[in-house]
Amino acid sequence: MKRRIAGSLALVGAASLVLAACGGSSDDGGSATPSPTEETTSATASPTEDPTGDCANDQLIIGTLLPATGDLAFLGPPEYAGVDLAVQEIDAGGGVLGKPIINEFGDSGDTKTDLASQTIDSHISKGVQVVIGAASSGVTSTILEKATVQNGLLVISPANTAPSLTTAPDDGLYFRTAPSDVLQGAVVANEAIGLGLTAGASISRDDPYGNGLRDAFVKDFEAAGGTITSNLKYDPAAPSFEAEVAEMAAGNPEFVQVVGFDETTKLLQEMIKQGIGPQDLQVFLVDGNISTTAYADFPAGTMNGTIATVPTGDPSSDFDAFNERLLTVDPDLTDFAYGAQSYDAAMLVAIAAQYAGCADARAIADNLPIIANEAPGNEICKTWDECNAIISAGGTPNFDGATGPLDFNEYGDPKAATISIVEFTSNTEFEEINQVTADVPSP
Repeated sequence: MKRRIAGSLALVGAASLVLAACGGSSDDGGSATPSPTEETTSATASPTEDPTGDCANDQLIIGTLLPATGDLAFLGPPEYAGVDLAVQEIDAGGGVLGKPIINEFGDSGDTKTDLASQTIDSHISKGVQVVIGAASSGVTSTILEKATVQNGLLVISPANTAPSLTTAPDDGLYFRTAPSDVLQGAVVANEAIGLGLTAGASISRDDPYGNGLRDAFVKDFEAAGGTITSNLKYDPAAPSFEAEVAEMAAGNPEFVQVVGFDETTKLLQEMIKQGIGPQDLQVFLVDGNISTTAYADFPAGTMNGTIATVPTGDPSSDFDAFNERLLTVDPDLTDFAYGAQSYDAAMLVAIAAQYAGCADARAIADNLPIIANEAPGNEICKTWDECNAIISAGGTPNFDGATGPLDFNEYGDPKAATISIVEFTSNTEFEEINQVTADVPSP
């Protein structure tokens, strides 16, 4: 069966997921996020002054930790463009605390190298207070404690989705603008059940991202009454996936869910060879392997009907218009995934620093929930100029960015999020067929 069944969406398995109305911030979800106190509000009424005298940094220095190289390099260009676009707009509006942002380039590479750790060392030596990245949950897992607990940097990722990062040690200095994969896993399970599929295989790269998303999917699919014929993980650097594919084929699955990065191309080629490729049965991809370029050399039509999921933003957001803005930064962009989340991460950090009157990592972290979350008296703003005007007038902004409203829970994760469901119409094109907006369960 290649086509989805139309109808209403009700997430299966993850019973605690509650479908939210499209658009608007929510205060639901039991967040322990603090509200601004009288002391905090009065202390930050003048955004360019630090009343305590304890602020060490009056100029915001950010450093990217995004994939210019490695097995997620296809996600790098839109993410870099998102950060650069935010910095351009902020600096055009007077900068943070009256000074331009210093934006230090940094390559995360992947988990096969030590490049991410070297980039963190470089950022520390340059006085970076905020790291934007990594894209890979596995990479973030390797540097998170070093960056936050050991060196006091704020880390905010536009693309991390591994559930394990929710409670990883971070001294309160880790945030992300993409949702935990407990949500994406439930959405994929719901889509499979909606297609009338009852038995299938799930295979993922063996890292925090792959294992977390695969486990979430398996849990929810089985809870809905489905049968997992194979539950496998693989070494992304393996020379061949012949044995893993043979094991999946032996289980006679109705579908295969693949959680991977660029090695997915090689895995799909082996699946095609053994008769369980996209033209033989339903294949589900995810945000790590959705691409307009990776499958271009496959025989024409190979990917037709393949379904993929990717975190997006509020359904009312105009992503086409935003992507046009990204193209002014990088005209060569063909993939746009996580560009908006990267833009929002940079904007949130800048607004929090402006509101705090200080560019220290701790001051920014303390104020991120305040300027992001909906709360009585907060004023919605959608641009740097709007948010800065609210701060200058002594108010508290509530930033709704390129992805729409974003409220953080007590772990620094989004409280709610939207997952886009797309279907490939060719090897290089896909179109959205549905969206699911839902609260993201806490662990």
